[in-house]
Amino acid sequence: MVPGVTLMGGWSELGTVFALFAASHAIPARPAMKAQIVAAIGRPAYLALFNGLSLVLLAWLIVAAGRAPYIGLWEQQIWQRWLANLAMPLAVAFAVFGTGAINPLSLGGRRVGFDPARPGIAGLVRHPLLWALLVWSCVHAVVKGDLAHVLLFGGFAVMAIAGMLAIDARRRDQFGAANWKRLAESTSLLPGAAWLAGRWHPKSRPSPWRMALAMALWISVLWLHPIVIGVSPLP
Repeated sequence: MVPGVTLMGGWSELGTVFALFAASHAIPARPAMKAQIVAAIGRPAYLALFNGLSLVLLAWLIVAAGRAPYIGLWEQQIWQRWLANLAMPLAVAFAVFGTGAINPLSLGGRRVGFDPARPGIAGLVRHPLLWALLVWSCVHAVVKGDLAHVLLFGGFAVMAIAGMLAIDARRRDQFGAANWKRLAESTSLLPGAAWLAGRWHPKSRPSPWRMALAMALWISVLWLHPIVIGVSPLP
């Protein structure tokens, strides 16, 4: 057996865990399968099980990437750390403002009460949670610079982009092309595109409690990063 290619601590472990992670996240993307599980165990149990499994697999993925053979692709530079520290507050804000928002067009949004004329966070970006994942994964791939982590975070980036396109196609089928176009008229796939095109104008201030939560979460990430990951994210 080639050194470094064992199941635990080699490329096989990283590939296996990523496949498990991708498979687990394919369930929410299939409404029929998700409905069957929810009907069998109840929505609270489903959410607890899915979220718990996601956290376990994510932690295992990070550990597996650290145990994979090190192959450096580029040296880390100070500008890369600055890039991550400037981009991550945006990723955190996308996640906080997108979670539980009234947004039937994307992952994690509530369907009841959506007003296409006042789309909220969807006016700024239609898929805030997936953009949070995309920003997080891209800047971490740039900072790390070794093959295992570039594959790991690059895989997350591909999942985020594919998820946006897949959800748009699925919602278009669910709502009908004309209705989907009406609902999505004031939203945009790219952050700020609807605003720049004049299709959306903010009609209210961002939620103060969500802004406070985003700031608190970002500060917590800065504080916990060296404790949990073992490396300070500061430049």
